[in-house]
Amino acid sequence: MREDIIEFVRSEVRRRCESESNFFGMGCYYHILAVVENAVFLAERYGADVEVVTIAAWLHDIASVTNYSLYEEHHIHGTRIAEEILGSFGYNKTELVKSCILNHRGSKPCEKLSIEEICAADADSVSHFDSVPSLFYLAYVRRNMGIAEGVEFVRSKLERSFNKLSEESKRLYSDKYNEVMRVIG
Repeated sequence: MREDIIEFVRSEVRRRCESESNFFGMGCYYHILAVVENAVFLAERYGADVEVVTIAAWLHDIASVTNYSLYEEHHIHGTRIAEEILGSFGYNKTELVKSCILNHRGSKPCEKLSIEEICAADADSVSHFDSVPSLFYLAYVRRNMGIAEGVEFVRSKLERSFNKLSEESKRLYSDKYNEVMRVIG
């Protein structure tokens, strides 16, 4: 494992998340941390390259936290930022990391060609079950929604996230999803 790269990207992502210009606030850092934890779990379970999946998980939303104007195409801008960062380390698996970042968004349908891409995308979706408070922060604080509208926003986000999962991950995470939905009401 390239611990030097992993530590650098972890630190860089945290720094960008702590920036006052980060629209999503520090909740995004905890979302990313949940993505990393789920990505490592899935990579180990599915036999993927844990190092690639870990780096991709740390970098998957870097464009969004860097500049909110990049949000709509953050998967594309994120590949450019990843290439800059990983290029400075001479990392030889940059293309696979970039593919994971490019294809992590369930809202942008694309074929995932590697198990690493599936792990990164599924981990991103599953992380929403781990970071429900951040979703409510986004709904109520950042988007100024009312209570009912905010609950519906979060419920809808979680439903979409679950439906984006690979079939294996749906089976693996169905209990967690059902419990989170039960708590939301």
